[in-house]
Amino acid sequence: MPNERKGKIDPARSLAILWRTREPTSRSAGPGLSVDRIVRSAVEIADAEGIDALTMRRVSEALGVGTMSVYTYVPGKAELLDVMVDTVYGEMRRPADVPGGWRARLERVARENLTLYRAHPWLLRAETSRPVLGPNLLAKYDYELGAVAGIGLDDVEMDSVLTLVLGHVKSAARAALDVVDLERETGMTDGQWWQSHAPWLERFMEPGSYPTASRVGSAAGEAHGAAYGPEYAFEFGLQRVLDGVAVIVAKRSAAAEPDRSGPAAAG
Repeated sequence: MPNERKGKIDPARSLAILWRTREPTSRSAGPGLSVDRIVRSAVEIADAEGIDALTMRRVSEALGVGTMSVYTYVPGKAELLDVMVDTVYGEMRRPADVPGGWRARLERVARENLTLYRAHPWLLRAETSRPVLGPNLLAKYDYELGAVAGIGLDDVEMDSVLTLVLGHVKSAARAALDVVDLERETGMTDGQWWQSHAPWLERFMEPGSYPTASRVGSAAGEAHGAAYGPEYAFEFGLQRVLDGVAVIVAKRSAAAEPDRSGPAAAG
């Protein structure tokens, strides 16, 4: 899935827009235009039509202003995407009290991020490994780190655990979107696709060949009603990721406990 950012971004100008340290004005657009209004329009377009439909001209048409007026506020599509990403990050719920300890908190973080991807699928192409350094991204990161604060991990481990969990969420969201895109492009569901292919596959395969693949594939297909179950994959993978984190937490906890086997303990 290609990323949408091309070319260099002036960091000073980009951060000024993200943090709204200056609000330019366009005489031709009138007093109603602003960075916030431009971003809201751009998000609506990307949500409804996909990121490929998003252009500066398309945004200006939706706002009823000239394209150059939009450029007065946002210098290009790359900067616009940055502000869009940071803006929708601000939509995420951040409950202060999640019962159940670190595991429940991390699980909540994962589910809130999945909800965000479902609401704004274009995020899967707009995000990069270089974070958007806006106020909502930093607030999101700070909140999510709180899920694993004070459980024995060092700072690098805290960041790595969060990266691991969010990486699983993004992978699952992308796989689920692929299912939706394929259904739209081919006009058939996964179940319909399998029904049309299965009889031919049985004709071409020799009886008894690939016994393990046949058994497991049939069981999985029956369980999911399709060749792939996005919801199951997300849930199964998330629990396994959290199981792995639990091993690290347990090791750190054990290492922090005082040694009671020495002379003092014996006395």
